[in-house]
Amino acid sequence: MRKHFTILLLSAISITGNAQSSQDLYLTKSLSTEAIQNVEASTVGGSIEVSGGNNTDSRIEVYVRDNKNGTLTKEEMKSRIETDYDLNVSVSNHKLTATVKQKHQNINWKKSVSISYKIFVPENVSTDLNTSGGSIRLEKLSGTQDFSTSGGSLEVDHLSGKVRGRTSGGSIDLSDSKDDIDLTTSGGSIEASDCTGKIKLSTSGGSLRLSRMNGDINATTSGGSAKADNIQGALSIHTSGSSMKLEDLSCSLEASTSGSDIEVSMKSLGKYIKLSNGGGDIDLAIPKGNGIDIDLRARKIRTESLNNFNGSQDEQHIKGTLNGGGTPVTVDAGGGSIYFALK
Repeated sequence: MRKHFTILLLSAISITGNAQSSQDLYLTKSLSTEAIQNVEASTVGGSIEVSGGNNTDSRIEVYVRDNKNGTLTKEEMKSRIETDYDLNVSVSNHKLTATVKQKHQNINWKKSVSISYKIFVPENVSTDLNTSGGSIRLEKLSGTQDFSTSGGSLEVDHLSGKVRGRTSGGSIDLSDSKDDIDLTTSGGSIEASDCTGKIKLSTSGGSLRLSRMNGDINATTSGGSAKADNIQGALSIHTSGSSMKLEDLSCSLEASTSGSDIEVSMKSLGKYIKLSNGGGDIDLAIPKGNGIDIDLRARKIRTESLNNFNGSQDEQHIKGTLNGGGTPVTVDAGGGSIYFALK
């Protein structure tokens, strides 16, 4: 049986949050009796927030804001919605659906509005979310999350399960999440911290900043700088031209840039180290006493005395074994220099 909630004009209520003010509240509806398992939400221009919690607190709040002048009266909200938009909030088979569609192809921009949602549901809920320009924020959820925005930011906190997020230009902030995560932006920066699992992060131009990560981590940027610290597991990190600083690593490592410098400091070695640079310098420091198979190539190599080394060594190429061999360490600086240190 499908239940439809009639869109009613409601009095503003006091809420907590920074995405919308209580003055923009159009309606709120309790979902505490619905045992929501799935959320499908889409909107035009507005933001979407989904938070996991207790079923007794489940509800959806809808906010309406004038795109030109900001806050509207309740009467103005109701008039704009009824004239230019189809707003549907419904529940069927434990699935919440919230959608907005324009009634007309060309709406007077002076009277256009952004419609946003704040959704509070149980933690074990899956989502399918889309907005044409606003931000998306998800927190304290487990399940399958699939979400996208045409330009707003993505904020992900305390999620587990399968997570897929896309933005055409906004930034990405990922924290305290785990399992299977894939987040992409076409131009914004990415910050990720305190996450575990299989994690893929990609930006076409912004910077990368990773901290306290553990798992199979793949991070790329087409132009921004890259920084990482306290990484365990396996890290694959690449930038097309900016600098890279990686420190306090205890992982297998593959890193590259096309022209700027790479600085790497290892706390302990993983299964391999592979570093490449099209023209900039590479500084690599690893702990003393490790057995490694070493292959360094550059225009010029600087290193301290290598004890227990067996192989060939000159100013541009060092190849052989250190301390009997072991972890493969391959570094190619192209036309740049290499500084290799044992600490």
